[in-house]
Amino acid sequence: MPNILVCDDERDIVAALTIYLQAEGYEVVPACDGREALSALRGQEIQLVLLDVMMPAMDGISALAQIRRESNVPVILLTAKSEDSDKVLGLNLGADDYITKPFNPVELLARVRSQLRRYLQLGGGKSRPDALCLGGIELDDRTKSVTRDGEPVGLTPREFDILKFLLQHPGEVFSPGEIYRRVWNEEPYGAESTVAVHIRHLREKLEITPAQPRYIKAVWGQGYKIENADFGIRSSGLEGEKKNE
Repeated sequence: MPNILVCDDERDIVAALTIYLQAEGYEVVPACDGREALSALRGQEIQLVLLDVMMPAMDGISALAQIRRESNVPVILLTAKSEDSDKVLGLNLGADDYITKPFNPVELLARVRSQLRRYLQLGGGKSRPDALCLGGIELDDRTKSVTRDGEPVGLTPREFDILKFLLQHPGEVFSPGEIYRRVWNEEPYGAESTVAVHIRHLREKLEITPAQPRYIKAVWGQGYKIENADFGIRSSGLEGEKKNE
């Protein structure tokens, strides 16, 4: 069964999580701060990390940044309701999910199963230098293939290039002109509508509900960005899009 690293400075929380996870058949590796978590990751095979944000010695955000330099193991942050800024920072640093304390055990286990399923289906930590992943999207530059939640998605070469560019810069906003310049390698004279058409086609192929995009978002008056669909923080600036054209 998968090994799950549980890192929290509150022993009662570690004990409770251990009970829930072991009841599901998982092996639990405990840690009380970021340094212990990193040591455990380097010393044994871990398939998922539950990581508290506020801890002494080394906090969860610092530990997450180091984890992402060394591993693509899924990380679920354990946060308090007052730590919204830390949630956003953690997601930007590569956290896969977060759950707010006090947590519902059923919800927690569902999120654990979801992350483990995705991680193991994608190779269980094996290095794939040609793959770009975000949320349920995976782009393989070697085979020029794209999947969403494990299902193949057929893209045109230009759509593939736009998606690749956005995946290389998650969370960053690019104007239509800049996207055209970077993908087409030409000056974007009157090319904004061309980019909008390609973005619409990408959404039709990648989004469950294209009119309410979860991945490729528009920031009103600025351009487009891609973010983790499951756990990205929505803002009012995304709602000014003209019907997500």
